[in-house]
Amino acid sequence: MAIDLEPLPPAAPAPQHLGGARPPGRTTDRAFRILAFAAGFLVLVILVLIAYSTISKAWPAFRDEGLSYFTSDTWDPAHAAFGTLAFSFGTLVISVIALVVSVPISIGIALFVTELSPRWMRRPIVTLVDLLAAVPSVVYGLWGLLVLVPALPGFYQGWHDLFADVPVLGSVFDGNPIAGKAFMTAGLILAIMITPIITAVTRETFTTVPQAQKDAALAMGATRWEMIRAAVFPHSRSGMTAAILIGLGRAMGETIAVALVIGSSPQITEKLFSSGDALPAVIVNQFGESTGTYQAALIGMGVVLFFLTLIIGVIARTALARADRKLGAA
Repeated sequence: MAIDLEPLPPAAPAPQHLGGARPPGRTTDRAFRILAFAAGFLVLVILVLIAYSTISKAWPAFRDEGLSYFTSDTWDPAHAAFGTLAFSFGTLVISVIALVVSVPISIGIALFVTELSPRWMRRPIVTLVDLLAAVPSVVYGLWGLLVLVPALPGFYQGWHDLFADVPVLGSVFDGNPIAGKAFMTAGLILAIMITPIITAVTRETFTTVPQAQKDAALAMGATRWEMIRAAVFPHSRSGMTAAILIGLGRAMGETIAVALVIGSSPQITEKLFSSGDALPAVIVNQFGESTGTYQAALIGMGVVLFFLTLIIGVIARTALARADRKLGAA
């Protein structure tokens, strides 16, 4: 039985651009690539210029004090003694307090909004959190000074009495003396200030988790918490780290609110209910009356703060990358 086969039509010739013209969109794509590269490179240029300008202006203090500028806790402008260790200590302490208080609350709010809350409740909660982020820092500082500072000494005393006989906590929850203007008060104010920022970034990160991953975990019999731990947290680890670093940067750089409630008493102590001081608060309190090497020493505090933030960010990113590699290997 013979079968008649019709010949296939000839293949269409490859399109050729008349006159050697570029393909449509090639010029726009190249321009966008150049613009994006320039924008990314501009960030690096700005960081380098900030570091160079501040270091050059702070160099007289670095030259005169040497390493004692970073390792000494003696700050005496009248005798030209400039040591910033106590201020760096205070900055780190209140920032850690703020993160310890704020991060669990922020992650809890973000999880509630994205995973647990009824639909009608989400928009009011998100709006309130965003409004908290828009409140000026001086308002938080005045509220802390007028409301928290008078009320907290009795509260701190109760915590001290509760943990007085515990070996480590008895010393941590203590003061020299116990005061309303203290490390803990500044840390609590900062925690309130950075909670909206960490919550907003974390919430947006949680919304990017594919619904299929969450449905798969629930379909395999996981509880709501097991689904969050197995599907939401691993996918959102980078975004959560970025949110915490943004909050840490805000906490370490805050000035007015901290200056109003920390007590302006530089000291290195493990007692969180004692008065202290921090780098941004010293700058804002003393910069107006400074000249010469004194002013250079205050600018040097900005350099110290800049590199502290940079070092902590690098450490956090390195730890995150190592954890991701271990998770991928597993």
